[in-house]
Amino acid sequence: MSILWIKALHIFFVLAWMAGLFYLPRIFVYHAQSDNPSVHEQFKVMERRLWWFITPFAALALIFGVWLIAMYGMEWVRVSGWLHAKLTLLIAVYGYHFYLFILMQRFARNENKHSAKFYRFLNEIPVLIILAIVVLAVVKPF
Repeated sequence: MSILWIKALHIFFVLAWMAGLFYLPRIFVYHAQSDNPSVHEQFKVMERRLWWFITPFAALALIFGVWLIAMYGMEWVRVSGWLHAKLTLLIAVYGYHFYLFILMQRFARNENKHSAKFYRFLNEIPVLIILAIVVLAVVKPF
């Protein structure tokens, strides 16, 4: 498979994953604001389905990203300082992904301890990290 196909699939799966990462905390906002038990149950279903829908995208983004790195070679990795910074930020995004899983489980057990305002703030974190990742990948400043 050509490197351009690998890159295209990597970008597609990253985009699909990010769409879910941006939406899941918004569901948490609405869940935290609601006082209606039947609405809570509906949000639990939505949260669970979305998390399990986007998790394969996260895995596929990782697979195609590692495949790209392998195709470029270790010498390229060694001299690409921007890639080291990008991978560090990427670890933070995967950590965020699994933190959302923990929060989802707390909602499922009716143990949410955070306000809607907390989830609004939480929703902004990946935007800044993804912006930095895109700048690093496109501009390659170092």
